[in-house]
Amino acid sequence: MMCEKTFDVRIRKLHPMITPREVIDKLPLDEKRAKFVRENRADVEKTLNGHDNRLLCVVGPCSIHDPKAAAEYAQMLAEKAKEHSETLLILMRTYFEKPRTTIGWKGLINDPDINGTYNLAKGVVASRGVIFDVLDTGIGVATEFLDPISPQYISDAVSWGAIGARTTESPIHRQLASGLSMPIGFKNTTEGSIQAAIDATVAAKITHTFFSVNFDGRLISAETDGNLATHIILRGDKNGPNYDKRFVDEALTLARLNDAPSTAQFGVIIDAAHGNSKKNEVREAQVVRELAERIRSGEKGISGIMMESFIEGGTQPAAPLACLKYGQSITDPCIDWGTTSELLDELSDGVKVGRMS
Repeated sequence: MMCEKTFDVRIRKLHPMITPREVIDKLPLDEKRAKFVRENRADVEKTLNGHDNRLLCVVGPCSIHDPKAAAEYAQMLAEKAKEHSETLLILMRTYFEKPRTTIGWKGLINDPDINGTYNLAKGVVASRGVIFDVLDTGIGVATEFLDPISPQYISDAVSWGAIGARTTESPIHRQLASGLSMPIGFKNTTEGSIQAAIDATVAAKITHTFFSVNFDGRLISAETDGNLATHIILRGDKNGPNYDKRFVDEALTLARLNDAPSTAQFGVIIDAAHGNSKKNEVREAQVVRELAERIRSGEKGISGIMMESFIEGGTQPAAPLACLKYGQSITDPCIDWGTTSELLDELSDGVKVGRMS
């Protein structure tokens, strides 16, 4: 007697996938890079705990779509990182997965050819290659973790991670953060809830057990230690910006009332893009300048800033690489490199006067 099929009813096709171990064997993290990542993570955590007066700066494209342009940008950013090494701890924003409110290009991991072919195997290899290009310039890598499995392919080489506004309330991502090996920032929600981000830091600091896969692609039960290096990212919301001092104070008060990790109680990271600038690169630059002045005046509670920046300013529609303008974002608009360089100078000067004089 035949039973009607009840599983995979809406699955068109199942594609075999390269395992994390196969990717890591293809592009292994050698000891020199591994030593740098360990030390860089420790430096990031020191800035978040206030044991290092430098300002953490996560700077780079909204998303990575062109490995060549990303490598060129990394070289320029590395020069600024060296120039301001005593005042700024600069990481490159290397985002490979893009959460979409409705539809749109999903990032280098999901669609590396930007043509809807969704070659994930090519995407994870390309993304790991970009990370190595960045590390080899002498700066650390920052990324957003979206899929709960994809971190197995790249997280060993990442110094700082974010959980986005759409996933901060997700129990799966809070569990994931509890086991990740680097500091993690939780963004306030798209509706503006800072409490949700605080709750996420509290949830991520304890041990969790959940379904996952190991490096060989085998289903496992993962048990974590909890992550004590989580913190809040203020990114604005649908109603407007939330980077003013009153929002910083509110976030820190909530963190202390809820017994969040010390990194969340000491300071926040402010994302100058998204809701804080209404995705306008000119306004975003103004926000960064305002933050530099506040830091210069001695304001406490700002552990770091995030800035969306690329070689060329603005944005363009997503399309295959050959059809695109080189060095310009295909997701949110970015600040051009010349302005970015000036803003980093201003942030450095602000830290020098407000924190180190």
